[in-house]
Amino acid sequence: MYSIIGAFFIDLLLGDPYGFPHPVRFIGKYISFYEKRVRKIDHNSNRLRVLGIGLTLSTVILTYTITFLVLYLCKRVNIYLFYIVNMVFLWTCIAPRCLQKEAMKIYVLLKEGKIIEARKQLSYIVGRDTEHLNEKEIGRAVVETVAENTSDGVIAPLFFMSLGGAPLAMAYKAINTLDSMVGYKEGIYLYFGWSSARLDDVVNYIPARITALLMLIVCPLFKMDFKNCFKIIRRDRRNHASPNSAYSEAATAGALGVQLGGSNYYFGKLVEKPTIGDAIKELNKEHIIDAIKLMYGATILYLLIYIAVVLNL
Repeated sequence: MYSIIGAFFIDLLLGDPYGFPHPVRFIGKYISFYEKRVRKIDHNSNRLRVLGIGLTLSTVILTYTITFLVLYLCKRVNIYLFYIVNMVFLWTCIAPRCLQKEAMKIYVLLKEGKIIEARKQLSYIVGRDTEHLNEKEIGRAVVETVAENTSDGVIAPLFFMSLGGAPLAMAYKAINTLDSMVGYKEGIYLYFGWSSARLDDVVNYIPARITALLMLIVCPLFKMDFKNCFKIIRRDRRNHASPNSAYSEAATAGALGVQLGGSNYYFGKLVEKPTIGDAIKELNKEHIIDAIKLMYGATILYLLIYIAVVLNL
């Protein structure tokens, strides 16, 4: 318990420092190495699917095993070394400060009227085309990113570290990284990334719904709309290609009284998507701040519940 709480406070203080040897970078290098070898092989759909399953299993098993062994060896050397390394592993699994920092960069640029710079900064954290977005569309993209990553980047890692410590949390990060790198529905990824995408859907099933519930509970603390939040979660929770992403986005849209989702351009191609929420309020840059508040509120509530359960309160 203390390691998880400590990891959260380390993240609040340090965030994700540039140049730090983050474990996810090594996971990404392994995935890239494996993929390069696959691209040299005949792209038969059945073979690609089998190779994709091999990538998924090997990445997750290696990540879990290496984390477990590192912690085991540290414990054999010195118990305090174990606590320090364990806390560092846990810290690298959560990203509320990093999420806040990247969102605030865009908020500040919008507040200063630097729309071109805001578009460029946004391009670093989203996959959609950003060159022609207006202020409202930029704000929507940031709010969606904060909402979705509250689940993927904060609550889900906390959930898995609560169940199985750093090894399970790191295994979750491996699954998340696999999905972001190969979990697409086009080209060779349609088959090669199939298992990674499906596994990501499975492991995020419970955390996504917990995130929406936490957001619903805390939104009145920030004078947000509890009733509308509940309504939009129920109505729009499936308005997304992912079976999980719409939960946190629906909770955020409902709490803020704005409309998220809708169509976007990706690599010059228009992709039609359903909307999430109702445009009770005109979405603007200030809603970025509200989304961050909701993210921290959900995170702190999760930690309080976790402490209460551990201490049998």
